[in-house]
Amino acid sequence: MNLHQYRHIYFLGIGGIGMSAIARWFLAKGFAVAGYDKTPTPLTQKLAEEGASIHFEDGVNLIPASFKENKPETLVVLTPAVPAWHQERQYLEQEGFTIMKRSQVLGLLTQDQYLIAVAGTHGKTTTSSMVAHLLHHAGVSTSAFLGGISTDLGSNLLLPHKEEERALCVVEADEYDRSFLTLHPDIAVVTSTDPDHLDIYGEKESLVESFRQFVRQIKPNGYLLLNHTADQSLSQAVDASVTVIRYGLENEELSAVDVKIAEGAMKFSAEGRNFLLPETALQVPGFHNVENALAAAQAVSLAGVPAEKIQSGISGYTGVKRRFEKVYASEKRVYLDDYAHHPREIEAFLHSVRALYPGQRLRVIFQPHLFTRTRDFLEGFARSLSLADEVWLLDIYPARELPIPGVTSALLYDLLTTAKLLVAKEEVLELLSKNLDYNVLATVGAGDIDTLVPAIKMLLEEKNHVLE
Repeated sequence: MNLHQYRHIYFLGIGGIGMSAIARWFLAKGFAVAGYDKTPTPLTQKLAEEGASIHFEDGVNLIPASFKENKPETLVVLTPAVPAWHQERQYLEQEGFTIMKRSQVLGLLTQDQYLIAVAGTHGKTTTSSMVAHLLHHAGVSTSAFLGGISTDLGSNLLLPHKEEERALCVVEADEYDRSFLTLHPDIAVVTSTDPDHLDIYGEKESLVESFRQFVRQIKPNGYLLLNHTADQSLSQAVDASVTVIRYGLENEELSAVDVKIAEGAMKFSAEGRNFLLPETALQVPGFHNVENALAAAQAVSLAGVPAEKIQSGISGYTGVKRRFEKVYASEKRVYLDDYAHHPREIEAFLHSVRALYPGQRLRVIFQPHLFTRTRDFLEGFARSLSLADEVWLLDIYPARELPIPGVTSALLYDLLTTAKLLVAKEEVLELLSKNLDYNVLATVGAGDIDTLVPAIKMLLEEKNHVLE
């Protein structure tokens, strides 16, 4: 299929982080772009500023007439988050419009590129944004479709220098709904295969098999960079011509050396197969981010970037919005925001917070994401969150799901072994203004908890004279 046979691109779920990157690509290429989303966000506002027509009610009459009247020239891009009973979706299906999943469109956009695809149940957004940043920093013409807003690039989309160039391409490869099986990478990174999305996969083995299918699609003579915690059966699933490189903090083919926290940065050097990286300062905290940097550095090295460029690029990397993001800091108080929504992610985040701020009282405000995920990993969430001194639990954010009887935040609350409080989202600001008994505050979760971040930052700034 040639995407240029279409003039109008209509997105059902245009505000999603992956959908918005593709929408931006079409906008940059001069297509007419419109779409629906459930709620306005900074992402949808930015898309509107860039030329997209967006509405927030499910109404067929709100689809632009030029799109409905030019069916052969209209492509509909669908996210799995939009349910089958959605009125606009039903209309577009019944009228015979060409409808493709986001993953299918991404597969078409990247099919002729030299592709670096980063997969994993966690770590893929940071790692893929690091890869894109390092290539961009080195002056390599690159396109990138990311699952977060890179603070270095100011976007979730990177476009190559020149239209006619066959650019190197970086993609965050999403395992949800088996989306990454539309991709055929030259270099694949797998950061983790911990069980997740069991509403889709049912059990871990089914999830791992999907990852095996993904790595089987690595092109001949390509590379698989495999985290030491990921299921090692993936190394046997690849084509015989594919080189597998295991990476981790120590005792792997690609390892970090002399990892330490100094001057607020993670300092390390790296040794690997035909790869040496001198001591480098990573400004984004977290031992897990050192592993992410290892994979990113090796990937761009395989793509031809020299070590000195990688070293300076890592030193200049400032991260991704909502990934260990330092929102506010004063002499005695720090406020962090993180997207972690899986027990392993929360554990890695909180261990790193503890290492960075030893002996400090840590309060976490956590919003569980999905009823199924909360139910499936209840004990894991309780163990990881209990690493904090105090946990405030918000209601479960449903996203695409309907409630499950009996599955509430109270189930998790009962299992926590630290100081705890059940809090409505609307109560957070008032309670925070009255209770300042912490040194480090963290908002954590993948739902709409991020809408609290600007107000919390403002509150802390206003309270600064009290806090200090």
